[in-house]
Amino acid sequence: MRTPLVFAVSAALVAGTALGLAPAAHAAESGTSVRFVDIAGEGGTVLKANVVTPAGFDGSARYPVIVLPTSWAMPQVEYLAQAKKLADSGYVVVSYNSRGFWQSGGEIETAGPKDVADASKVIDWTLAHTPADPSKVGMAGVSYGAGISLLAAAHDERIKAVAALSGWADLIESIYSGRTQHVQAAGLLGGAGYLTGRPGPELQRILGDFLSSNLAKEGEMIEWGRKRSAATYLDRINANGAAIMLGNAWGDTIFPPNQYASFYEKLQGPKRLEFRPGDHATAEATGLLGLPNDTWTSAHRWFDRYLKGTDNGIDREQPVQLKSRSTGGYEGYPDWKSVGANERKFALGGTQRIWANVDSGANGGIVLLSNLLDQLLRTPPVASVPLLPRAFAGVWQSERYGTPQKVRGTAKVHTTVTSTKESGTLVAYLYDVGPLGLGKLVSNAPYTFHGKTPGTPFGVDLELFSTAYDVPAGHRLALVVDTVDPLYIEHNPTGAQLTFSSPEADPSYVSVPLRAE
Repeated sequence: MRTPLVFAVSAALVAGTALGLAPAAHAAESGTSVRFVDIAGEGGTVLKANVVTPAGFDGSARYPVIVLPTSWAMPQVEYLAQAKKLADSGYVVVSYNSRGFWQSGGEIETAGPKDVADASKVIDWTLAHTPADPSKVGMAGVSYGAGISLLAAAHDERIKAVAALSGWADLIESIYSGRTQHVQAAGLLGGAGYLTGRPGPELQRILGDFLSSNLAKEGEMIEWGRKRSAATYLDRINANGAAIMLGNAWGDTIFPPNQYASFYEKLQGPKRLEFRPGDHATAEATGLLGLPNDTWTSAHRWFDRYLKGTDNGIDREQPVQLKSRSTGGYEGYPDWKSVGANERKFALGGTQRIWANVDSGANGGIVLLSNLLDQLLRTPPVASVPLLPRAFAGVWQSERYGTPQKVRGTAKVHTTVTSTKESGTLVAYLYDVGPLGLGKLVSNAPYTFHGKTPGTPFGVDLELFSTAYDVPAGHRLALVVDTVDPLYIEHNPTGAQLTFSSPEADPSYVSVPLRAE
């Protein structure tokens, strides 16, 4: 695991340097005004920031304003290319380095109360020192900036519109889904934090307990995550009424799409949800370099509608917009539950027993890399399903489909498990299997249990990560279950065995959501 993590951290930092140079050059060539300032955040902590204002302003006009907190480990020039575009269209834009990173003061708080207070302090400063209109305040960001923006919208009613891109609404469901630590995601974030910032003692303790599987601290870790999740403050967000746009990638290995979809359904104000192929922040990456980018185009239209009041039609479009991993085409839906309106099940019949602690060869890939390749080349992780060792992997297959199966939304697994140990981890994979047995990964998800009675069956209901993938005619779907995946920490005691069965009174199955035709 060390090699892919080092690669991923290095790639992220190299990308950060590139993003810092290219946008700065773009802004310098524009007529917009760019200045670098210090802003006093919560407790007087200095936040390094830049301000981009429209060309030719003379102080007589007020402009809508957008505040952009930086992504995790990224420098303060991250958004300059987008800030220039926004300023050219009549916005004041203030971007600041989140506390604890790079030249900003303080320690990394991981979107804690001080980070939320910082956002309000930056808004205060912006209204006092720029030609910003106090009635037209928006926030946006990628990843960490997205999470902070959503949390700020719950605590500062001045915020009227948000574009939260590749972020999280539920931190626990993001990196601890299925009660399983997403180790590559946490390792990447922790490593990048140590390289570019100053993790505070609380973060160091939480990260240590998380990566060491300290179950005695599980409740404390969950509570820590809840305080940093916009879903916890949903009532406040709805009461404040900010217009919320959420964007993410199907294969986001840090903040998977399910938690965003769940949060979206509960929002009551103006809202929009967009999913595209890719991994964490890759759907927005070209826009940060100033290149054409669908995600950023939508974000600009969102702010034009809800800060400027421009009648551009975005509020009359289908609010859920999905881009298929297979075709690259966009599809619109009235809400998330309509995405996979048709469900088709295939049975997980019979009884299969597997040994734990051995990687069968089925896996979810490498954080950031595998799903980026799927985005660019449509090459997801693959496995030869007929060659998977049945001693270490349970395999069930559907019939061959006579017509294409357009998988949309969240596939669900229901099964009965009997373990020889009280704890364990299983990972479920859904594959598109061609005529030669080569399986292309459609989705996956982990599941961990503790405190079970050895030898006693128990039910398992597991949601796989949401996706949009077309299974060609003549192919079949296969569910593969094993116990080891490099993306996750496994909790299988030595010598453990897992048995999967399908009782007559409670049959096991996979429910596959399909697009309504």
